Parts: sequence; C-alpha cells; structure tokens
Amino acid sequence: MKKIRTIDLFAGIGGIRKGFESTGRFETVYANDFEPSCKLTYDKNFSGTKLHIEDINKVNIKKLPNFDFLLGGFPCQAFSIAGHRQGFKDKKGRGNLFFKVAEIIEKNKPMGFLLENVKNLESHDNGNTFRIILETLRNLGYYIDAKILNSMNYGNVPQNRERIYIVGFKSRKHIDSFKFPDPIKLNVNFRKLLEPENKIDEKYYYKNKPLFEKIKDYTFTYDTVYQWRRQYVRANKKGVCPTLTANMGTGGHNVPLVRDFEGIRKLTPLECARIQGFKDIKLPNDLVDSKLYKQIGNSVTISVIERIAKNIINAIDGKPLHSINMKLGLLDTVSNNS
Repeated sequence: MKKIRTIDLFAGIGGIRKGFESTGRFETVYANDFEPSCKLTYDKNFSGTKLHIEDINKVNIKKLPNFDFLLGGFPCQAFSIAGHRQGFKDKKGRGNLFFKVAEIIEKNKPMGFLLENVKNLESHDNGNTFRIILETLRNLGYYIDAKILNSMNYGNVPQNRERIYIVGFKSRKHIDSFKFPDPIKLNVNFRKLLEPENKIDEKYYYKNKPLFEKIKDYTFTYDTVYQWRRQYVRANKKGVCPTLTANMGTGGHNVPLVRDFEGIRKLTPLECARIQGFKDIKLPNDLVDSKLYKQIGNSVTISVIERIAKNIINAIDGKPLHSINMKLGLLDTVSNNS
C-alpha cells in the first residue's frame, strides 16, 4: 500500500513522527527544527530523512518535497501558562510561526494536517487566538476538528499532560469519518518505567546537595511523583507524573522527584522519555542533561499521537465511525463535521 508522505515541522526529537510512522502507513520526507542540539537526538533515532536545522521563516516553501500530510507541534511558549502568554504578540516571534505553517499549507495544499499545542491555546486572549487559528485554517479550505486530550487518559502513560490537537482535512468525507480516540484505562504504574535503582547515577540524588536542605523535611512516599516548584514541593495526588516541561532541567524548576531505597532523586532523562511514551529511544551521550530534559519536555506523548494517527488512517480509508465523537466546552464550536 502506498505510503502517506509527511513533513515534520518544529520536529524536536521526532515525537509526532514516531507516533505516525509506528502505524506503518506514513513516511517522513522532510523534517525541520530550529534547535541544533535536537539533531543529535533526532538523527540517532531515525533512519531515512534526517533533521534539517533552519529557521522555519527562512525555509523556501517552493523547495519542499511533495507531501500529503503536514505534522507540526508549533511553539507553545507564547500560549503556555509556563510562559508569558503573549500569543501572537510574543516578542520572540514564536506566536506568529503558526502563520508560516498556514502559508506552507496554502502553497502545498496537502490532504490534511495534525497540529499540537498546549491546552491554554484554546483560552488564550479569551479564545481569540484559537478562533483566529481555526478561521485561518478553514479559509484555506480545510474542515477542522480539535480536542484536548490528557496523556494519562488517552495514551496509557502515567503523566498528567493536557494538550490540544487540531486535525484538518481538505475532504469533507474524511473529516466526517474522523474521530478522536476514546479514553482508555491507565494501567501503567510510573515505577514500571523507572530504571533499576542500582543503575542510577549519584548525580541524580539530592543528598549532600544545596536543594536537599529545602526538601529534606517533606514526606516523600514511594508511590508518588513529586515536583520541585522553586520554593516548595508539590505531590501529584493522582499517582502519576506531573506534566514534563521544557524547563525541568534548568535551575531546578519543575523537576519531577521520586523516592527510592537510596534516597530522594530527580527522574533521569531516560525515565522522562519513557513517561512520554518513548519505548526504545537512544539518547546521545554527548548532550548535557539540561538539553535532554528540554527536548523531552518539549516533545509529545507517542502513544496519544499513534492513536490519533490510526484514526486519521481510518478516515482516509473511509472506515465507518463506531461511536459518536463527543466534544465538551468551547470545543463544541470548532468542528465542521456536525
């Protein structure tokens, strides 16, 4: 069966590509990111198309290879709670990168796309940012569906991570056949994804380090993931890992903490990758941990992406829906397939 050709924009370490290619139906023909260190991790984990490092605003659209489907987790800092929520007015221009994506879609007219961003994209600027994005995509001739999915409910991974996913098709028939995946039961405990305690490097433990004096009086249990929030420790009461963030490797902020028989420590980059759904990732030995934490925090949950990709295939193949795609809240208004 002929492969569906994709381009992977804002690719990072290839999380979206991994989820799509794992279905066996998609083939990546171009990948782009701005961050040079991502290339070390990306290229180490994929054969075939390698990561092209360039400012997307400088990419020559006319020279892009022919493709059928666009994938892109465009930068979320401009819309995130963790950032300054400047949106399209972001001083670094990250909010406006969406319009470069729209330009690529307009010039190449692929059959469809998947875009991913933070949950707050929906509510930013009282919903105006999200409405502009949807109107732009619709004006390009696409039917849209969007939904917020939590990784622990839709990816069977122990991470409380809510992200918004936007799927678009040129064909009304395809959007009418598409539905986001249904929730599934979480049956993976975070401890199953941790490395053996006798293999954890001492550098990940806090004993005899400055931060230890700030956290030593907290009660850490074996079955909970904690998070250092600059000034205090927060326990995740759902028994899963808090949202992995890009800044969890800088200055100690947002670092996930666990307790084992050796003491209190941060999660290793490999453990964070597993909690993002990377089952067999190869991490470069010549990258500092802060870079790896940032790459993983900026990535996506593989299993959620794979489930969406499978439903995209079903829509393209014209397989009938077996259940109604229920939408809640503001997202009731974003779908064209009603």
